[in-house]
Amino acid sequence: MNRHTAREKAFQAIFQMDINEMTAEEAIQNVTEDEPVHDTFLNQLVIGVVDNRDAIDQKISDHLEKWSFERIASVEKTLLRLATYELTYEEEIPEKVTLNEAIELAKAFGDDKSGSFINGVLKKMLK
Repeated sequence: MNRHTAREKAFQAIFQMDINEMTAEEAIQNVTEDEPVHDTFLNQLVIGVVDNRDAIDQKISDHLEKWSFERIASVEKTLLRLATYELTYEEEIPEKVTLNEAIELAKAFGDDKSGSFINGVLKKMLK
């Protein structure tokens, strides 16, 4: 599985965990049931977000302007968590790659304004 696909699957797993209150293992299994391969990067992303969720949520909250964390829609919140995890804990991944991937996922799963919202919060985080 390439990294873009792993990020997409990680997004889906993290989103499912928030909506359905399932474990990381159940969510990963749910999004990869047709693919018997064990993907290290996918697992790393999902488990990393789960293990660091409080710190990630606080970092996102600290970079919101005129917006509260509770008001962020589930899709955008999940994308921000995933990208914030990468930016904070995955130092070998270039920031530009993480930013571009988050925006692409926002375009695929969010609404017309999701990409610009994600971009704005993450760019503020990078300053």
